[in-house]
Amino acid sequence: MNAISDVIVVGAGPTGSFAALNMAKHGVNVRVFEEHGEIGVPSHCAGHLSIKGLKNLGLYPLPKGIVENTFCGATFHSPKGRSVSVRFHQPVTCAVNRTLFDKYLAKMAENFGVRYQLSSRVESLNIESGFVKGVKVKQTERIHQFSAKIVVDAEGMSSRILRQAGLFDPNYRMFVNGIETEVENVKDIETDMVEVFLGQNYAPSFYAWLIPKCDDRAKLGLAAKKGNPRELLHKLMVKHPIASRKLFAAKILQTNFHVLTLGGPIQRAYSNAFIAVGDAASQVKPTTGGGVVLGMTSARIAAEIACKSLLKNDFSANFLSLYQRCFMKILGFDMNIMLRIRKILNVLSDEKLEAIISLCARTGLSESLTAVNDLDFQGKAFIHTLRSPRILAAITLFSFFCLPEILKS
Repeated sequence: MNAISDVIVVGAGPTGSFAALNMAKHGVNVRVFEEHGEIGVPSHCAGHLSIKGLKNLGLYPLPKGIVENTFCGATFHSPKGRSVSVRFHQPVTCAVNRTLFDKYLAKMAENFGVRYQLSSRVESLNIESGFVKGVKVKQTERIHQFSAKIVVDAEGMSSRILRQAGLFDPNYRMFVNGIETEVENVKDIETDMVEVFLGQNYAPSFYAWLIPKCDDRAKLGLAAKKGNPRELLHKLMVKHPIASRKLFAAKILQTNFHVLTLGGPIQRAYSNAFIAVGDAASQVKPTTGGGVVLGMTSARIAAEIACKSLLKNDFSANFLSLYQRCFMKILGFDMNIMLRIRKILNVLSDEKLEAIISLCARTGLSESLTAVNDLDFQGKAFIHTLRSPRILAAITLFSFFCLPEILKS
């Protein structure tokens, strides 16, 4: 078998399907290979997305049943139980059922003619004279070849296909290991607020999260630079002064593990007839590990450049470098600011975290943070907040207070 397509997409996650959808809308012949037997399964993500980000992608409101809950803000808890909340006047984020969300995107793509092949693991690229010419796919224990003019890599964090294209992996030193669970019988939660738990003893160099659903269930998880995520989550549930009160009777219903890349976009996400999008290209917020909206934003750009490449019949790395320039023009500034913030947060001691949260609570700084109007492009939002004298003063104080950590970063 040697079926020919204009474009082959590796992976049927949100970035892969959104790239395929946006190319198919322009008449491009697209085929998507997904190694699992069902789209969206297993789910490795909490599905906590910004409403503004989804609107910018033309995806909000979503069909009934996909959105599990909406949130007006977040409460941040220190290791010793001090808390500060940031509450907006209306919902700013939502939790989606990732399986249903992924299937919804794939169905839209199929409606525009995209062909999906499940239980189809892309084993390798076909490369001729330095150009990617297609893929070798394992289906029912047999290897089949499929040809294409461009291959879009949306494989996620594995980076197998990325390396075969001669590109460098995301910075492994900025990886964190995560655990994602669903729990029931959660007590004393505000259903319209996400809860974040900070501290090196519970989630080293990252954080834990509690995302309420509309009943007594919630999505509970954490990621950490070091330590066993399962053991750290258990410690959070039984020892954290606030989390333990909410989760003492909680029962874990399901568990998934995943890796997050926090190092910012890879330096080169393209080669001859090849483009990488989403987690494969490390298009993930270094501050929160969220990559769905930014990955789909980049996927839309990748689709646009791929369409131009097909029209010009030019699949060279020189032409496809336009993809990198375009997505970095949109994401680059924000990624740089978020990466700097992440490096500072990575080395903050629990004592400094306690003091910072206490400072925010005393000064009412959290109220000023409601001026932030974009949770995906956090660099620009951060600069916008500097217009507030209160925030500017607090940041100045924070800078002096955390000078040793800033110098380390």
